[in-house]
Amino acid sequence: MALPEVCVCYLLRPGVGGEEVLLGRKKFGLGMGNLVGPGGKIEPGETPELAIRREVAEEVSLVLGRVDLMGELTYPFPHRPAWSQRSWVFLCRDWQGEARESDELAPEWHAVSDIPIARMWDDARYWVHDALAGRFVRATFEFGADLRTVSASDHPAFTAGPARSTRL
Repeated sequence: MALPEVCVCYLLRPGVGGEEVLLGRKKFGLGMGNLVGPGGKIEPGETPELAIRREVAEEVSLVLGRVDLMGELTYPFPHRPAWSQRSWVFLCRDWQGEARESDELAPEWHAVSDIPIARMWDDARYWVHDALAGRFVRATFEFGADLRTVSASDHPAFTAGPARSTRL
């Protein structure tokens, strides 16, 4: 059975101290309270690119210009299979409008050099800096029984150890 598909976009802009990325505090649903990039579910008949354009407009009121596909991530949740999904990751440096809060997301700009990784999903620490630097990322991140911690992955930065479970 195919996994549900979702998409996420990291918008980048020049800042005083270097490049900044738009993240948002998730207000409800899966990942509530986490910082995430704007995005969401791909609807039937949509391509990942069409979906990310719609989702960014809905969540932060921005109209995207050029977007670049920077990742394909798979997320098995064996302890909560309904959460399992496949995610398409996009970068964008060209948009129209000003980021505004929605019912789903409270946007915040953060320096790329100082992203608050601890406030994001656990998998972000392994791959988000690569994607933001323009390196395509393809990986699987399996979440453990706590539904918050990566317990297995095939990403090169993941190492199994006492606090980790398995290398895929």
